[in-house]
Amino acid sequence: MTEKEFITAIQNHTGIIHKILYLYVDDPEDKRDLKQEIQLQAWRAKDRFRGDSQFSTWLYRVALNTVFTFNRKRKISSTSLDSAAEPIHHPAEKTERSELLLRAIKNLNDVDKTIVTLHLEDYDNGEIADITGLSKNNVGVKLHRIKEALRKKLNEKAQWTN
Repeated sequence: MTEKEFITAIQNHTGIIHKILYLYVDDPEDKRDLKQEIQLQAWRAKDRFRGDSQFSTWLYRVALNTVFTFNRKRKISSTSLDSAAEPIHHPAEKTERSELLLRAIKNLNDVDKTIVTLHLEDYDNGEIADITGLSKNNVGVKLHRIKEALRKKLNEKAQWTN
């Protein structure tokens, strides 16, 4: 991949970086820093992109690894669903239910958050397995459990607000 092709690919897939930052990082300054760090890490690793998978799959992996490393170093703990005071800003049209879903997803552990996010992005279980390093069957089982947990959390929250 040439330098120009790489830059174009990053620009075409910048939404991936924004989604990951939205889900895993709360501080706006950290988001700016991490966006640059993800691009830098991708640039450093560009020669290792062999084309065995889609560029988006490879970029997800680079971005997630960069964010996880940052969070480990900073020992950032996720906020609970009930104590999330800051409103969520997402480019898509929002409804109260989608707000609750996004907050619930943000409250998941890193692996579960990654799995459900990739699923919502229409990645199949095999691609999710490639990105996360889990087996395809394990992804399927985890995805089912995550969906059930989210459904339960949303139903509890809906009953609580009614």
